[in-house]
Amino acid sequence: MTNRIPILRVTPGPSDINANGHIFGGWVLAQMDIAAGIVAGRRADGSVATVAIERMEFIAPIELRDLISVYADVERVGRTSLGIRIEVVAERDRGQTMVKVTEGLFTFVALDDQHRPRLVDRT
Repeated sequence: MTNRIPILRVTPGPSDINANGHIFGGWVLAQMDIAAGIVAGRRADGSVATVAIERMEFIAPIELRDLISVYADVERVGRTSLGIRIEVVAERDRGQTMVKVTEGLFTFVALDDQHRPRLVDRT
């Protein structure tokens, strides 16, 4: 993962912590959706909307001082939809430790000007 360029790099703040002292799952899910939307919109060359999260796995907790990197890759392209694979890696100990904390597969649909599904160029 060190050679890949993250779509987002974010540090969670104190308001993002749950009662257990870790980052809310919803917070990281939002970061993943933002990154996936950027990649899907670029690939679809226009507006997209999230329609499904087919698989989401929390592997390790995100801690307050972590710097997270969100990586996104196009996994599949359908007629009107795209599958975007997301991986989130936390940097700890001032970048000395890298921990994969979550991953998922997000599905987006490409939208036309009337917010209806439109074809995606498959090339």
